Amino acid sequence: MNEKGANDQTFRFRNPSQVENILSQYPDRRSALLPLLHMATAEAGYITQPIINAVARIVEAHPSEIMETVSFYSMLHTAPKGEFILQICQTLPCSIRGADNLVDHLCERLSIQPGETTKDGKFTVMKVECLGACDIAPLVQVNNDHHEKMTVEKLDKLLKSLS
Repeated sequence: MNEKGANDQTFRFRNPSQVENILSQYPDRRSALLPLLHMATAEAGYITQPIINAVARIVEAHPSEIMETVSFYSMLHTAPKGEFILQICQTLPCSIRGADNLVDHLCERLSIQPGETTKDGKFTVMKVECLGACDIAPLVQVNNDHHEKMTVEKLDKLLKSLS
């Protein structure tokens, strides 16, 4: 931080030509926001304030607009997460079909609370809003893979396969 409280760190994408390629695919720079945030996440692991500032400059938006987007999407993170991010949908269809029991089981088994990461950095458990798969509820998403009609037994098998 500098004397004005601003973050002095800067972020630069490793491959500026890839940034230009992404920008060239959209009619306006702001439309490239999500692809750029995904690219930054792939490079840095999670979204930091320097990344928000860099992306804001690139898409010509205020950093608060970038943060609004980051805070909206459950696949974007502002803190380090585990190797496997276990997201359990909490909307009505998943809740009715046992999502709360799945969260409780996961947290007890991994000795963490929702939003936390195991001490070994392997698993993060997150309660999230709709993952868009109500017909196959309850849904658990592991990184980008959906695991449908989840039960405690299926969840235990899934955890074993990830360990």
